[in-house]
Amino acid sequence: MIAEIQKEASNKMSYAVDHAREDLATIRTGRAHPAMFNKIQADYYGAPTPLQQLATFTSTDPRSMMITPFDRSAIGAIEKAIREADLGVNPSNDGNAVRIVMPQLTEERRKEYIKMAKAKAEDARIAVRNVRRHSHDQLKKLQKDGEISEDDLSRAEKALDASTKKFVESIDEILKHKEAELNEI
Repeated sequence: MIAEIQKEASNKMSYAVDHAREDLATIRTGRAHPAMFNKIQADYYGAPTPLQQLATFTSTDPRSMMITPFDRSAIGAIEKAIREADLGVNPSNDGNAVRIVMPQLTEERRKEYIKMAKAKAEDARIAVRNVRRHSHDQLKKLQKDGEISEDDLSRAEKALDASTKKFVESIDEILKHKEAELNEI
């Protein structure tokens, strides 16, 4: 029973770290990369559709991206979705593809993005701690019901704390890399 609780907690914490990694990837840096567009959906024949399902992404140089739709009729929808996504870019449409040139980040904008990254990382840390608290409550209930001993509870709590620390450190590491990326000129 303890092993099941620990495994479930580890899986949920791992999911929180993966989610943080994806969230932080959507924050734009001075470079163009397809992950910036992961959360953007375009209205394609009345249905919100992720851009990755509508087009291919090609990085022509470090600061520009070319999005070539599979269906040319989707160009307008893709361009509109990018414009409304508040990425700080101005897409241009040449009839065959949407071109995006990333402007240099100002110092103010960098600080704003770092603040946003820290907030997303803190949300992930909170999610990990919530999983820990929920698992801790489950372990306490098992001990209260007499299914596990106090020693088993203590060992399980120590293992849970170690796992929590490991996942929080990985979130901190992801944040550290993102901050370095944002501060790079």
